Amino acid sequence: MTAPAEALILDFGGVISRTMFETHAATEKALGLAAGTLTWQGPFAPEADPLWLSMQADKITEREYWQTRTAEVGKLVGKDWSAMSDLVIAARGNAPREIIRPEALTAIQTAKQAGKKLAILSNELDLFYGKSFKTKLPFMSDFDVIVDATYTGVLKPLPEAYLDCLQQLELAPEQCVFVDDQLRNITGAKSVGLQTVHFDVKNPDHSYTEALDLMGLSNQETSHA
Repeated sequence: MTAPAEALILDFGGVISRTMFETHAATEKALGLAAGTLTWQGPFAPEADPLWLSMQADKITEREYWQTRTAEVGKLVGKDWSAMSDLVIAARGNAPREIIRPEALTAIQTAKQAGKKLAILSNELDLFYGKSFKTKLPFMSDFDVIVDATYTGVLKPLPEAYLDCLQQLELAPEQCVFVDDQLRNITGAKSVGLQTVHFDVKNPDHSYTEALDLMGLSNQETSHA
């Protein structure tokens, strides 16, 4: 029987924060767009989002998907947005805590209280959210390690991305649980020996329960941070 994991490694977008798809109404309000203007739904309605299907089929990268959406929304508001963070800052910059999943805060608190290590492994944390975003989130100080490919240039699912995070945690792959909403990144994590949870953005509570169970923590009672 596998021993309980000693570290929880989380992707950020979609796992810790709600996806942009889930917050269309708030984005439309923040940008002064009519309700229902933003129709792309990604994993919530993939058949109606050909660009998302192209990304899932590895015809375009995740960065290319969001660069396209950012430019599209920019045109709707008369802006020439080229950086992915332009959209996120405009839509979420004033209230970043409102888009953080409560399930994520509970899991982070549970792991921290149990003495487990915490890490973020993101392909574009600052590139997508802007450099100041994480400074507005008090819980970010709970993380022992943050590896952001905005700066390293090494993107998941390359093995080196996971190995860099593991080296900083000073733990073996089997001692860590990695959580990500993109299957390609889960496949990459498995290739280096990490325990994994493929995060379901439509059922975040179940995914976090699964992760905590691998850490021997799923039955602990906690309150949202």
